[in-house]
Amino acid sequence: MIYGVWPRGGGSGVARPLAQFIPPDRPVERLVRCVFGLVLFGIGISMLIDSDLGAAPWDVFHTGVSDLTGISVGNIVIITGIALLLLWIPLRERPGLGTLLNAVVIGIVVDISLPLIPDTDRLAPRLLLVVGGVVITALGSGYYIGAGLGPGPRDGLMTGLSKRHISSYSISIRAARTSVEIIVLAVGIALGGAIGIGTAVFAIGIGPLVQVFLPRLTMAPATVVAPA
Repeated sequence: MIYGVWPRGGGSGVARPLAQFIPPDRPVERLVRCVFGLVLFGIGISMLIDSDLGAAPWDVFHTGVSDLTGISVGNIVIITGIALLLLWIPLRERPGLGTLLNAVVIGIVVDISLPLIPDTDRLAPRLLLVVGGVVITALGSGYYIGAGLGPGPRDGLMTGLSKRHISSYSISIRAARTSVEIIVLAVGIALGGAIGIGTAVFAIGIGPLVQVFLPRLTMAPATVVAPA
């Protein structure tokens, strides 16, 4: 299964791909938690963008492309997610239901929530948007990752790259993630994306916060009670 390992032993060729998208262990609860987490994630991203103090590295890229093309930020998020999923094919990564939802839901939420966040020139509310945006994004990450329905398109790209070898050198997940985000950030800056103190706060704060939330929000395996 996408959130763990494939079951050992038998199982039909149909059951395994089906379990990749609809896990048998509390599927409805997993789906609700995943969607709820993605909604929170999208709201947090919108708060960072609307603060006008800098967005997350990927969203520096998204806002830069949006400014260049005139396409909404949310639609750029969706287009980028789908394009990244195409890169999964040569990397032999398998998406889950959460992967597909991630590619679509966050972008929709961003486009809905951005106009609803009041604009202000005052620094204090904008700083609160930055801090609140990072916390809410981390909380959303805990919910959707903890639901165990598959990694997001960007995370899957990084784990896929970490499995590749260049000559005799392997690529660590940390190196893959850092390299990809630096490239994306550089392209976003070149396109005039939203960079600033919020970008730094996100880069520093998101990892520790996800580390706090994720263990508490990860669904434990169902307990199997042996028959008497």
